[in-house]
Amino acid sequence: MSSVPQETVEAQERPYHVGHYTPVPDEIDGPDLRVTGTLPPELNGRYVRNGPNPRPGEDPGHVFTGHGMLHGVRLRDGRAEWYRNRWVRTNKLAGAPFQRGDGTVDLSVVNANTHVIAHADKLLALVEAGLPYEVTDELETVGPCDFGGRLTTAMTAHPKEDPVTGELLFFGYSPKPPYLTYHRLSAAGELVESREIAVPAGIMVHDLAITENYVIWLDLPVVFDFTLLQRSGMPMRWDDGHGARLGLMRRDHAGDVQWFDVDPCYVFHVGNAHEDAAGRVVLEAVRYSPQAFHTMWQAMGGHVDQPLATAPQMGEFQVGTVHRWLLDPATGAVAEQALDDRGVELPTINDGLTGRHSRYLYTVDEKTVLKYDTIAGTSQTYDTGAGAAPGEAVFVPAQDAAGQEDAGYLLSMVSHGPAQGSELLVLDAQNMTRLASVDMPRRVPFGFHGSWVPDQQK
Repeated sequence: MSSVPQETVEAQERPYHVGHYTPVPDEIDGPDLRVTGTLPPELNGRYVRNGPNPRPGEDPGHVFTGHGMLHGVRLRDGRAEWYRNRWVRTNKLAGAPFQRGDGTVDLSVVNANTHVIAHADKLLALVEAGLPYEVTDELETVGPCDFGGRLTTAMTAHPKEDPVTGELLFFGYSPKPPYLTYHRLSAAGELVESREIAVPAGIMVHDLAITENYVIWLDLPVVFDFTLLQRSGMPMRWDDGHGARLGLMRRDHAGDVQWFDVDPCYVFHVGNAHEDAAGRVVLEAVRYSPQAFHTMWQAMGGHVDQPLATAPQMGEFQVGTVHRWLLDPATGAVAEQALDDRGVELPTINDGLTGRHSRYLYTVDEKTVLKYDTIAGTSQTYDTGAGAAPGEAVFVPAQDAAGQEDAGYLLSMVSHGPAQGSELLVLDAQNMTRLASVDMPRRVPFGFHGSWVPDQQK
């Protein structure tokens, strides 16, 4: 009688815990990393990436719920001075209960596993379920941050910094009223505005978009359902009855939202948005059809009402496609358009154009970094090779960009699988060619989002 190999059972039962996602068991420091090719000497700073990394023996039940681990690489003067990884030492990692004795929740008991950003004088590890955690340049944890006690909701992992005002716009969502709350942080890091956004139920809102004058809200059909906790690490499911809509909120009238019904879909990540010459808002994002969402959600460990006969693997989760919506606040009209049919995720742009018109959008698929020219309707690719998994491509502008939007570099942490190492890949963003790679002293699991923090910013 034949038996199924253990690694096959593991991949079927916990696809978020094997392959490129296999956690590492400890923290290390690695100095003087080997560089192949030539690092641009102007890259002086730190690349830091966040992602879930359960401790040995732990099963978080979903790819979203492992403890956060930061991986950092220090670049200076054409050298890679160090790599280090650190768990974000949250109160959850320390074993604190999520619910206090009085029945209220403690928003510091979170994983802090999704993103890491620099704003004002702080480096923040983010997760949408609770408070951000401040960390040092060396990735040591300082502690939870509530901006002087003013933040009383969770904070999204995808805030948007306005490149002109320096403000950080973000939100928190909750299974209980208020379901959605808008926040505005000043360029100096002071929380100066919080407004409730009226939505009919507790929904999973992963991202938002901004323009010069608007915030774009995503009210899409993934809702809280705590009956699922017995079956999944995430108490959320698709709800056909909820509907799908996008909302426009003027930044100078926070709280008032004009809603636009759209075809059922889900969006984890937006690329960018802007206002066109006709006054319409143009939103570009990675859109999941209902079937694509269910395939991806099952692979992540989430509950679906009708599981696929063959369980999808985590490598199959990148099945969203780049999509564009045109929202006309004057007429209430909305138009939708698919820009490509390739399954991609983790869209990025030149952040200096956040909320303004941008031409180029960078994404990744299973083994390729892609660059879209959204005006010409063309694309360029860089293939990282068979068996590789490129992470989010973070754009770093060149010092002599001279107004060229794509003059700069793309940094991507590439995993070569559980039996091999990882590399920090550096591409020329204009022609999508390899400039250099930095060998990591250990395998870095596939993770979520990261940032380039130049020396002058910290």
